[in-house]
Amino acid sequence: PTSAQVSVVPHSGRFCYTLDNDLLTTEQRQFYEDNGYLLIRNLVSDEDIERFRKEFTRICKREVKPPGVMIMKDESLRSQFGQSEKVVNKVQDFQEDEELFRYCTLPEVLKYVECFTGPNIMAMHTMLINKLPDSEKQTFLHPMHQDLHYFPFRPASRIVCAWTAMERADQDNGCLVVQPGTHKTTLKPHGYPEWEGKTNKLFHGLLDEDEKIPKVHLVMEKGDTVFFHPLLIHGSGINRTKGFRKSISCHFASSECHYIDVKNTTQEHLEKELQEMVCKKYNATSVELKDIWNFRARLVQGERINL
Repeated sequence: PTSAQVSVVPHSGRFCYTLDNDLLTTEQRQFYEDNGYLLIRNLVSDEDIERFRKEFTRICKREVKPPGVMIMKDESLRSQFGQSEKVVNKVQDFQEDEELFRYCTLPEVLKYVECFTGPNIMAMHTMLINKLPDSEKQTFLHPMHQDLHYFPFRPASRIVCAWTAMERADQDNGCLVVQPGTHKTTLKPHGYPEWEGKTNKLFHGLLDEDEKIPKVHLVMEKGDTVFFHPLLIHGSGINRTKGFRKSISCHFASSECHYIDVKNTTQEHLEKELQEMVCKKYNATSVELKDIWNFRARLVQGERINL
C-alpha cells in the first residue's frame, strides 16, 4: 500500500489519464491531462542516487554481472578506456540487479506511479542511461519517439514512465525534450532515422516528425523525477559537456494491461529485430515477443494479473 489510495476506475468525465486519488492536486492532474507529463522536484534522495551510481560503476567494471542485463557501449572507445563508465552508454533490463531494481520499489516513486496505473503495478522496462560526451559524432542523440512503439501491451493510459535525473540535466548535457500534448495522438510509424553512422541499435525515431509542434526542454536537478505517458513524443539532445549525464528510469504498467499481437502493425519490424537480438544472445531458435516481456516484467506492488 502507498499513501495514494487509488481506485482502478478512471474518473468519469474530466480526467482520462490519471486515477482518482488523494496525492495529486487537481492542477497536477489537469497539467498531465493537457501535456502528458508531470515533473516532481526533489523526489529521490541523494543517498539513493549515489547507491545507484556505485552499482552502475560496478557493472561497468564487471564486478557484478546481473542476469538478463543489456550493456550498451560505444565500441570505438573501448581501446582507449577499457571496461569503464567512459564506454557504457546504457544499462538496460536491470530487473535482476537488486541494487538498481530498488529504484522501481521506492515508495516515493510508487505512490505517484499508482496515480496512473492503479494499485497492481508491474515494472516492465528498466534503464540507467549514461549519456557520454558527444559533441561531434552525435552518436547518442535519441531521435524524437513514442515509447509505446516498443511495448506490445495496452491500454496506453495505464502505462507510465518514471525518469529521474541523477545529476543536473539541461540543454548543454542533453536533457529530455518533450512535445506537450502529443500523448493525445495515435502511435506513429517509427524506424531508424537517416543519420549516416549516428544511430544506436534500437534507437528508433518518428519517420515523419512534425517540426511545427513546440518542444520543451526539461531542465532537471538531481533527484527530480518526471512521469510521462507512453505516447508523449520525446527525445534527448547531445551531450556537449565533458561530463556524463546519468538518469535512471522505469516504465511501469498496471498488471491488468494485456498483451497484443503486433503483426501487421507499425510495430511488426521492431518485433523481428528484438527476436533476432534475443535469439542471438541466448542461442535460441525462436522466441515470442510476449515471452521476452514476461522475462523482463517484475511485480512491484499488488497482484500480477495479466502481464
